[in-house]
Amino acid sequence: MEPTAARGSLAPLLGLWGVTRAALLLCVLKVVVFPGPDVTSDVSAIYRGWYDVLVTGTFPLDDVTWQYPPAAALAILSPAVLPFLEYATAFFVLALVADLVTLALLLRGARGAGRSRRGAWMWVAGVPLLGPTVYARYDVMVTAVAVAALLAAGRHPRLAGALVAFGALLKVWPALLLLAVRRRGAWVSAAVTGVVVAGLFALLMPGAFAFLGFQRDRGTEVESLGALVFHVARHHGWDGEVLLNYGSVEFLGPYVSWVSTGALFLTGAALAWLVLWRLLATRFEPHTAADAAFTAVLMFTVTSRVISPQYMVWLVGTAAVCLCFRESRMGRPAVLVLVACPVTVLEFPVYFGNVVASDGLGITLLVLRNGLLVAAALLAARILWCASVPGRRKVPTTPAPSWAERTPVSS
Repeated sequence: MEPTAARGSLAPLLGLWGVTRAALLLCVLKVVVFPGPDVTSDVSAIYRGWYDVLVTGTFPLDDVTWQYPPAAALAILSPAVLPFLEYATAFFVLALVADLVTLALLLRGARGAGRSRRGAWMWVAGVPLLGPTVYARYDVMVTAVAVAALLAAGRHPRLAGALVAFGALLKVWPALLLLAVRRRGAWVSAAVTGVVVAGLFALLMPGAFAFLGFQRDRGTEVESLGALVFHVARHHGWDGEVLLNYGSVEFLGPYVSWVSTGALFLTGAALAWLVLWRLLATRFEPHTAADAAFTAVLMFTVTSRVISPQYMVWLVGTAAVCLCFRESRMGRPAVLVLVACPVTVLEFPVYFGNVVASDGLGITLLVLRNGLLVAAALLAARILWCASVPGRRKVPTTPAPSWAERTPVSS
């Protein structure tokens, strides 16, 4: 009876996953036309172009849009495992597989005392709210690695460290997860894995680290927090321009370098705060690593000079890991991130033309989305500090959202 009940309790979750993911696939395969610009062109044109270079055994040495660490080549080359499918179709299928793997990891993380399926519900609900962009970028694959690392941190620190290092070599940001890990074994494993994997790429494929020099003249991306300055300034005589630059739509012109420098300063301040938290924190619970990782990714996302829609996948994934723990206090920041997801899909791709034009609708959507992320980052930072630094009152556990606790957790 118990196994049957457990299987039955998963039916709504898996049913919602199946329906929403079928809808995403129909969109990226263009059976259903999604409003706004074609988000799949990055796969069919840019990724495919990189693939044609990478299969020759070298990185795109002269392509400034290649801005990724060396292990990203594995994601770009991954459609080769499905040679019977066209490149873009194979990529979408593999993105779906990564999505499913992430759900499986979150369901496994929900097993046991003190665990919850809130995280799995967060993932199932959050991904489709971001629209087809999720399957048209390789970030869902990176997020699967990060989720695996966070869930392994408690019992398997060396495995967690290795996964963090591999994730960082896929797209840098998973390196932030190390700030949340206490065990020395995880740091040693991360260092060894990073050196070995990076060394292999450097030896076997020329140009593995050429990407480090490809962002010197970046502007401020139009969806970032700092970009709001120029969206408003365009209505008051600012004579800069919006151009496709380094693979994203950016503001270029007077004072842009000031705002970009300010963003770097805020990122440095966020890092300093996280290091200070790590030095002062003494109360560590099973969910603390996940809470700290979610907070770190939030802080670095909102202070970045680029906030692409796919960055939201990172936030949904790390928030979902937090919600796997019943005692995690990150329920409210997670809900703010969830609310920011449909606003994100409205600003890109649905009304991206309005964002680029800096009209009233575009600015409103950016203020709302970025405001939600800033609020989530500040709230998460406060919760983390109060819960783990001595001398501060512990923050009460946030009740689970009504959508997240529909079924009991099976043992």
